[in-house]
Amino acid sequence: MKRIDTILAATSLLLLSSLNSQVQAGEVQAAVAANFTAAAKEIAVEFEKDTGHEVKLSFASTGKLYAQILNGAPFDVFFAADAARPQKLVDSGDAVADSLFTYAVGQLVLWSADDTLVDNQGGVLREGALERIAIANPKTAPYGAAAVEALTALGLWDAIEATTVRGDSIAQTYQMAYTGAVPAALVARAQIALDDSGSSWVIPEELYSPIRQQAVLLTESIDNEAAQAWIDYLQEDKARGIIERYGYGLEQ
Repeated sequence: MKRIDTILAATSLLLLSSLNSQVQAGEVQAAVAANFTAAAKEIAVEFEKDTGHEVKLSFASTGKLYAQILNGAPFDVFFAADAARPQKLVDSGDAVADSLFTYAVGQLVLWSADDTLVDNQGGVLREGALERIAIANPKTAPYGAAAVEALTALGLWDAIEATTVRGDSIAQTYQMAYTGAVPAALVARAQIALDDSGSSWVIPEELYSPIRQQAVLLTESIDNEAAQAWIDYLQEDKARGIIERYGYGLEQ
């Protein structure tokens, strides 16, 4: 009888513990810059496994996500591809200043699905051998702005601006090159970091301003424990290891 009581007591404790975990588990709505799609999805799997919280990821260009937030979209956190827009949200009181941090430093790369088209010194671009290339919309996507900056520094922008195709986001820009709609595109290094196909040239970082990708907790979600947990998780070693594996730089 005593043994049965002990088993029942242990079972009750396990049930209570399970119920308590379910009560504590929460949900976070994350607005995430398109270039960070693959890394964010992988991190989300680990986050949910480690914390019990659920994260819903929404991807788009930074400019579009910023506009959605200003128009009342129900996001809890904003992972931008720049530092300017998260800071604007802090300045306007729409985001929590203490939560602002750089989660990744992006790199720009010229990439083609053609294995032989792009050399590792960027000669095909410097020599004007490409009929046209794709870049992300520089008005809404920081990688697009960096692309214009790099092409200007190379003395090429004035000559190719009219024939340059603009993607709605960096994800769409990559798809243009992937499908062969354009011979090559200036994309995020993270988009090809785990893919050996095609040919590429990493654009020298001195040709464009650092792409410091910052994240911030939105003010209306300051009491959302899951949102704070997601912000914290991106600064831990496991997440940082994934971020680095996708070809991003990290700030110490």
